[in-house]
Amino acid sequence: MARPALTYRKPQLGRDYWVLDGVLPNAAEVAQRCFAREAWELGAPHRAEPWPGMRSQGALLPDELAQVEAWVRKVTGAKKLWQQATPQGSTLNHNYVQLVGGIESGPRPHTDSLKLCRYAAVIYLSPEPMAAAGTSFYRLRYPDGTLGGNYCSPPHANLREALGVTSLPPQAWHEELRVENRFNRMLLYRANLVHSASSYFGCDHHDKRMTAVFFWMA
Repeated sequence: MARPALTYRKPQLGRDYWVLDGVLPNAAEVAQRCFAREAWELGAPHRAEPWPGMRSQGALLPDELAQVEAWVRKVTGAKKLWQQATPQGSTLNHNYVQLVGGIESGPRPHTDSLKLCRYAAVIYLSPEPMAAAGTSFYRLRYPDGTLGGNYCSPPHANLREALGVTSLPPQAWHEELRVENRFNRMLLYRANLVHSASSYFGCDHHDKRMTAVFFWMA
């Protein structure tokens, strides 16, 4: 039987991912506003959802989001960004704030569907983060220890289609690159790269790993 395969391309800064420190001029205000929210949706382990912790829509206000998107267009060369929907009307949770504690989840390597986005991004909003709890990029690791690919290429839209399985155990992945969690840092990356939050932290509401997440078709 043939091995499940992904394409491999070593992640390169400025081509596959981009980092901008100090992205929001009012980051402290945004973080305080997000922490103070009262309306949250609960994810795993509280409910049977594929995403962890809790989340709330509308992380950034329209003018804040416009500034972020101007930078995304500049560095990627994209003329237009938009949110794509499936024929059934499903979309990714663009411009959501997500709050996840240390015991609520661990790394979950995945790709975002090429049917719904080309680029994804995260802004780290915890004022005093654990630096190691940033974002990691992974390669497939076979049982014999050899390494495989790290991104989905057409005609496959996601890992499920490319590998023919719904999930793989943690040992099936090799962490190749980690971007540190720094307050008010934005990480933008190609959505078909295998990636995950490196880890989570915190127990109390204001101590947990808080991020704003974004998904764009371009």
